[in-house]
Amino acid sequence: MGTLLLIRHGRTDANATGVLAGRTPGVVLDEVGRTTTESLAKRLAAVKIAKVVSSPLERTLETASILFAKDVEVALEDRLLECDYGDWQGAKLSELSVNELWPIVQQRPDEMIFPNGESMNDMSSRACLAAREWDAKLSSEHGDNVVWAAISHGDIIKAICADAMGLPLRKFQSLLIEPASVSVIHYSETGSAVSKLNDTGSEWLSKLNAEAVKTPTLGGESGKD
Repeated sequence: MGTLLLIRHGRTDANATGVLAGRTPGVVLDEVGRTTTESLAKRLAAVKIAKVVSSPLERTLETASILFAKDVEVALEDRLLECDYGDWQGAKLSELSVNELWPIVQQRPDEMIFPNGESMNDMSSRACLAAREWDAKLSSEHGDNVVWAAISHGDIIKAICADAMGLPLRKFQSLLIEPASVSVIHYSETGSAVSKLNDTGSEWLSKLNAEAVKTPTLGGESGKD
């Protein structure tokens, strides 16, 4: 079977300001999102991608355009669409974090149904089925060494990765998927394996160094025992 590159769209203003964008129209990449996506495009340039499958939202299609230009055909896949967050869509995460349902989202996501929206179980089921069906189709057409890409959203990618790792949906919040990151899944007739998770190139090192500067070292000043 094939190899799937799961790519989260680049950063948006909603990401930067802590807003749950959901399926809100008109959400596009900000300057940081475009820059990090352009960097990812350079890293992926040498990889032969057979097909790109994308959520139909603007931010995922913009990411696809930057990454692959017109070199690879992009197919729209509604099952990779962001979760329908219902009444939560457009709200600030800081406000949602004090909602009585927030602990369910974080600790028991398999029980969560968003008010006037979708259940996280349904979100996971449709996304995982889409990934496996596309992999089977493309493997049939191009052979078991096929490499293809899917561009989607944080919760969708976490659900697909959790499924590939054999993690129950209840544990999927333990995975972190950042904007413009790549996760790699290998499917086979006997199972699946995740060989890379939330790869952001050198970005994670820069972020780690920045956090280290903010955090005092144990024992006092830096460089001293």
